[in-house]
Amino acid sequence: MENRITLMAALAGIVLTASACAPSSTAPTAGATSASASGPTPAATSTSVGWGLNPKGAADRIKAAGLQVLTAEGAAEHFHAHLDVFTEGKPVTVPADIGFSFNTAGQPNGISALHSHDETGVIHIEAPTAGATYTLGQFLTEWGVLDGTDKTPGTPHSGIDGWNVAVNGTKQDGKITDVVLKAHDEIVLFHGAAPNPLPASFTFTGGL
Repeated sequence: MENRITLMAALAGIVLTASACAPSSTAPTAGATSASASGPTPAATSTSVGWGLNPKGAADRIKAAGLQVLTAEGAAEHFHAHLDVFTEGKPVTVPADIGFSFNTAGQPNGISALHSHDETGVIHIEAPTAGATYTLGQFLTEWGVLDGTDKTPGTPHSGIDGWNVAVNGTKQDGKITDVVLKAHDEIVLFHGAAPNPLPASFTFTGGL
Protein backbone atom coordinates (compact mmCIF):
# COMPACT_ATOMS: atom_id res chain seq x y z
CA MET A 1 0.00 0.00 0.00
CA GLU A 2 1.32 3.40 -0.90
CA ASN A 3 2.21 5.74 1.92
CA ARG A 4 1.14 9.37 1.98
CA ILE A 5 3.57 11.79 3.55
CA THR A 6 2.97 15.52 3.89
CA LEU A 7 5.76 18.05 4.28
CA MET A 8 4.96 21.57 5.53
CA ALA A 9 7.25 24.21 4.06
CA ALA A 10 7.89 26.72 6.86
CA LEU A 11 8.30 29.85 4.74
CA ALA A 12 6.38 29.18 1.56
CA GLY A 13 3.39 27.53 3.20
CA ILE A 14 3.38 24.89 0.51
CA VAL A 15 2.12 21.40 1.27
CA LEU A 16 4.09 18.73 -0.58
CA THR A 17 2.09 15.49 -0.80
CA ALA A 18 3.89 12.33 -1.89
CA SER A 19 1.62 9.56 -3.10
CA ALA A 20 4.26 6.88 -3.49
CA CYS A 21 7.67 8.29 -2.53
CA ALA A 22 8.96 10.82 -0.07
CA PRO A 23 12.10 12.96 0.18
CA SER A 24 14.79 11.95 2.60
CA SER A 25 14.05 12.86 6.21
CA THR A 26 17.08 15.11 6.42
CA ALA A 27 17.62 17.81 3.82
CA PRO A 28 21.11 17.68 2.33
CA THR A 29 23.72 20.31 3.06
CA ALA A 30 25.99 21.92 0.50
CA GLY A 31 28.78 19.60 -0.56
CA ALA A 32 27.54 16.66 1.47
CA THR A 33 25.31 13.63 1.11
CA SER A 34 23.35 11.75 3.73
CA ALA A 35 24.11 8.11 4.48
CA SER A 36 21.83 5.39 3.16
CA ALA A 37 21.77 1.77 4.23
CA SER A 38 21.04 0.61 0.69
CA GLY A 39 23.46 2.91 -1.13
CA PRO A 40 27.23 3.34 -1.12
CA THR A 41 28.65 5.13 1.92
CA PRO A 42 30.92 8.19 1.71
CA ALA A 43 33.76 6.10 3.17
CA ALA A 44 33.52 3.69 0.27
CA THR A 45 33.35 6.46 -2.31
CA SER A 46 36.57 8.40 -2.40
CA THR A 47 35.22 10.65 -5.13
CA SER A 48 32.24 11.92 -3.10
CA VAL A 49 33.82 15.34 -2.44
CA GLY A 50 32.29 17.92 -4.73
CA TRP A 51 29.53 15.62 -5.96
CA GLY A 52 27.14 16.43 -3.12
CA LEU A 53 23.87 18.26 -3.69
CA ASN A 54 23.80 21.98 -2.93
CA PRO A 55 20.26 22.99 -1.87
CA LYS A 56 20.97 26.63 -2.77
CA GLY A 57 19.63 27.34 -6.23
CA ALA A 58 17.86 23.99 -6.49
CA ALA A 59 14.63 25.55 -7.78
CA ASP A 60 16.57 27.45 -10.45
CA ARG A 61 18.30 24.24 -11.54
CA ILE A 62 14.93 22.49 -11.91
CA LYS A 63 13.75 25.32 -14.14
CA ALA A 64 17.04 25.29 -16.07
CA ALA A 65 16.33 21.61 -16.80
CA GLY A 66 13.08 22.69 -18.45
CA LEU A 67 10.94 21.29 -15.64
CA GLN A 68 8.45 22.76 -13.18
CA VAL A 69 8.69 23.05 -9.42
CA LEU A 70 5.55 21.21 -8.31
CA THR A 71 3.81 21.07 -4.94
CA ALA A 72 3.21 17.32 -5.19
CA GLU A 73 4.48 14.27 -7.02
CA GLY A 74 2.46 13.42 -10.10
CA ALA A 75 0.65 10.14 -10.72
CA ALA A 76 -0.07 10.23 -14.45
CA GLU A 77 3.45 8.98 -15.29
CA HIS A 78 5.35 6.87 -12.76
CA PHE A 79 8.47 4.83 -13.42
CA HIS A 80 12.06 4.44 -12.27
CA ALA A 81 15.53 4.13 -13.77
CA HIS A 82 18.90 3.60 -12.07
CA LEU A 83 22.11 5.60 -12.41
CA ASP A 84 25.68 4.55 -11.57
CA VAL A 85 28.45 7.13 -11.92
CA PHE A 86 32.18 6.36 -12.12
CA THR A 87 35.16 8.63 -12.62
CA GLU A 88 38.52 7.02 -13.38
CA GLY A 89 37.07 3.71 -12.20
CA LYS A 90 35.88 5.00 -8.82
CA PRO A 91 32.18 5.11 -7.93
CA VAL A 92 30.42 8.38 -7.18
CA THR A 93 27.46 8.57 -4.81
CA VAL A 94 24.31 9.92 -6.45
CA PRO A 95 22.85 12.19 -3.74
CA ALA A 96 19.39 12.08 -2.22
CA ASP A 97 16.89 14.88 -2.95
CA ILE A 98 17.99 15.81 -6.46
CA GLY A 99 14.99 17.55 -8.04
CA PHE A 100 13.71 19.08 -4.80
CA SER A 101 13.58 22.80 -4.01
CA PHE A 102 14.30 24.07 -0.50
CA ASN A 103 13.39 27.03 1.65
CA THR A 104 15.97 29.12 3.50
CA ALA A 105 15.79 26.74 6.46
CA GLY A 106 16.89 23.88 4.20
CA GLN A 107 13.53 22.13 4.20
CA PRO A 108 11.95 20.79 0.97
CA ASN A 109 9.17 23.02 -0.38
CA GLY A 110 8.77 21.78 -3.94
CA ILE A 111 9.54 18.86 -6.21
CA SER A 112 10.24 18.14 -9.86
CA ALA A 113 8.70 15.27 -11.80
CA LEU A 114 12.31 14.00 -12.08
CA HIS A 115 14.03 13.40 -8.75
CA SER A 116 15.88 11.13 -6.31
CA HIS A 117 14.94 10.18 -2.76
CA ASP A 118 18.04 8.42 -1.47
CA GLU A 119 21.60 7.47 -2.37
CA THR A 120 20.76 4.21 -4.15
CA GLY A 121 20.99 5.87 -7.57
CA VAL A 122 17.31 5.23 -8.29
CA ILE A 123 15.83 8.01 -10.42
CA HIS A 124 12.12 8.63 -9.90
CA ILE A 125 9.85 9.96 -12.63
CA GLU A 126 6.50 10.92 -11.14
CA ALA A 127 4.79 13.39 -13.45
CA PRO A 128 1.35 15.03 -13.42
CA THR A 129 0.95 14.47 -17.16
CA ALA A 130 1.79 11.42 -19.24
CA GLY A 131 3.85 11.19 -22.40
CA ALA A 132 6.75 13.57 -21.73
CA THR A 133 10.32 12.33 -22.06
CA TYR A 134 13.01 12.93 -19.47
CA THR A 135 16.74 12.83 -20.11
CA LEU A 136 19.96 12.18 -18.24
CA GLY A 137 20.96 15.75 -19.06
CA GLN A 138 17.95 17.12 -17.18
CA PHE A 139 18.83 15.03 -14.14
CA LEU A 140 22.46 16.22 -14.21
CA THR A 141 21.26 19.82 -14.47
CA GLU A 142 19.04 19.37 -11.41
CA TRP A 143 22.01 17.80 -9.61
CA GLY A 144 24.20 20.74 -10.64
CA VAL A 145 27.11 18.69 -12.02
CA LEU A 146 28.98 18.48 -15.35
CA ASP A 147 28.12 22.13 -15.96
CA GLY A 148 31.44 23.07 -17.56
CA THR A 149 32.58 25.47 -14.87
CA ASP A 150 35.74 23.42 -14.14
CA LYS A 151 38.19 22.74 -16.96
CA THR A 152 39.66 19.68 -15.19
CA PRO A 153 38.44 16.51 -16.97
CA GLY A 154 36.42 14.03 -14.95
CA THR A 155 35.63 16.41 -12.07
CA PRO A 156 32.15 17.18 -10.72
CA HIS A 157 31.88 20.43 -12.68
CA SER A 158 33.78 19.50 -15.81
CA GLY A 159 32.15 19.64 -19.20
CA ILE A 160 30.65 16.51 -20.72
CA ASP A 161 33.65 15.88 -23.00
CA GLY A 162 35.34 12.60 -22.10
CA TRP A 163 32.24 11.25 -20.37
CA ASN A 164 30.52 8.17 -21.74
CA VAL A 165 27.26 6.43 -20.98
CA ALA A 166 26.05 2.84 -21.24
CA VAL A 167 22.43 1.74 -21.01
CA ASN A 168 21.69 -1.83 -19.95
CA GLY A 169 25.30 -2.78 -20.68
CA THR A 170 25.51 -1.18 -24.15
CA LYS A 171 27.64 1.92 -24.73
CA GLN A 172 25.65 4.71 -26.33
CA ASP A 173 26.67 7.00 -29.17
CA GLY A 174 25.91 10.71 -29.15
CA LYS A 175 25.79 13.16 -26.27
CA ILE A 176 25.40 11.73 -22.79
CA THR A 177 22.84 14.41 -22.00
CA ASP A 178 20.51 13.15 -24.72
CA VAL A 179 19.97 9.71 -23.17
CA VAL A 180 16.25 9.28 -22.55
CA LEU A 181 15.31 7.73 -19.22
CA LYS A 182 13.11 4.64 -19.52
CA ALA A 183 11.53 2.29 -17.02
CA HIS A 184 14.04 0.02 -15.25
CA ASP A 185 17.00 1.11 -17.38
CA GLU A 186 20.44 0.68 -15.82
CA ILE A 187 22.42 3.76 -16.83
CA VAL A 188 26.17 3.92 -16.25
CA LEU A 189 27.85 7.30 -16.64
CA PHE A 190 31.64 7.10 -16.61
CA HIS A 191 34.79 9.09 -17.29
CA GLY A 192 37.95 7.27 -18.31
CA ALA A 193 37.95 3.50 -18.60
CA ALA A 194 34.59 1.77 -18.29
CA PRO A 195 34.06 0.03 -14.95
CA ASN A 196 34.84 -3.68 -15.02
CA PRO A 197 32.45 -5.36 -14.81
CA LEU A 198 30.12 -2.87 -16.47
CA PRO A 199 26.76 -2.89 -14.67
CA ALA A 200 24.08 -4.05 -17.11
CA SER A 201 21.05 -4.30 -14.83
CA PHE A 202 19.73 -3.22 -11.45
CA THR A 203 17.35 -5.01 -9.11
CA PHE A 204 14.53 -2.66 -8.18
CA THR A 205 12.92 -3.49 -4.86
CA GLY A 206 9.96 -2.30 -2.84
CA GLY A 207 7.58 -2.25 -5.78
CA LEU A 208 9.61 0.23 -7.82
